[in-house]
Amino acid sequence: MSTETLEKAKSAIPVRGFLDIKDIAIPQGEELVKAILKLKEEKNAVILAHYYQPGEIQDIADFLGDSLQLARQAKDTNADMIVFCGVHFMAEAAKILNPTKKVVLPDTMAGCSLADGCSGEGLRKMREQHPNALIATYINCNAETKAESDIIVTSSNAETVIEALPKDRPIIFAPDKNLGRYLSKKTGRDMILWDGSCIVHEAFSMERIAQQLAENPDAKMIAHPESEEAVLKLAHFIGSTSALLNFVEKDDCQKFIIATEEGILHEMRKRAPHKELIPALVFDESCNCSECFYMKRNTMEKLYLCMKYELPEILIDEELRLKALKPIEAMLDLSKSIK
Repeated sequence: MSTETLEKAKSAIPVRGFLDIKDIAIPQGEELVKAILKLKEEKNAVILAHYYQPGEIQDIADFLGDSLQLARQAKDTNADMIVFCGVHFMAEAAKILNPTKKVVLPDTMAGCSLADGCSGEGLRKMREQHPNALIATYINCNAETKAESDIIVTSSNAETVIEALPKDRPIIFAPDKNLGRYLSKKTGRDMILWDGSCIVHEAFSMERIAQQLAENPDAKMIAHPESEEAVLKLAHFIGSTSALLNFVEKDDCQKFIIATEEGILHEMRKRAPHKELIPALVFDESCNCSECFYMKRNTMEKLYLCMKYELPEILIDEELRLKALKPIEAMLDLSKSIK
């Protein structure tokens, strides 16, 4: 491949989101897995993957987890390069925690509807309206939004964090109103909610899930708290991604209806191969499961090119990074008791 071809591919990253090199032979199948593992060793890289990633990426990852688990792994790694297989805000958080390490993401267009719908400017305006409020922000947001927050939460630690905040201070919670509403119920704290939601979790249909439950009376329905309240009312168990995984693995029930992104089913089937897992149905009757198209933008081929050429790289202005670091570190400190 010529230098000109590579430079052209690099210049197109802001538009395409990934290295798109037409005239390079990318290994396939088992050879592609071997090539990625070889690159990992050569570059002293660590591959972090979220549970919502494609199954083949989950299988090759050094660490698989939810947002809290991956933030911890990113903070503690000794690798020279962090290859983040997730969405943009997750890779950005890894860079905030590790300014001296190279952080790469296979496709920078792997975004998030929650992150896209919440801005630092918007939070600043809310703080002006409620000057005594503390801002607790879900980790599904960009660095600018984190920088305007007092503390970050994940679905795994949100209840712990909210309960630890001073009772005499109002709380602004952003950007997921469904998670915020759920937390308000759980903790008894009244919260001022940003009007945002996850396009994946709001797609579940209460009517279609109720029908699934009627057809499967021996099943338990489990849901992520980003789902709408009507769906959560049908659930036998509500929890973070990792909590849902642990529940399926340990509960005596043999059949589950799963209301979260379908990527989690890959690891669930590994941990509980004898149990029946049924994806909860969404409003769109032409589709039988809820899939995050952002998460699925990452592929094995993009992962290979990302590691080979160490692009696209996540870069953050240092002043912004330091501001965003404070609420993340506050979260990690409060979450030490959570596995």
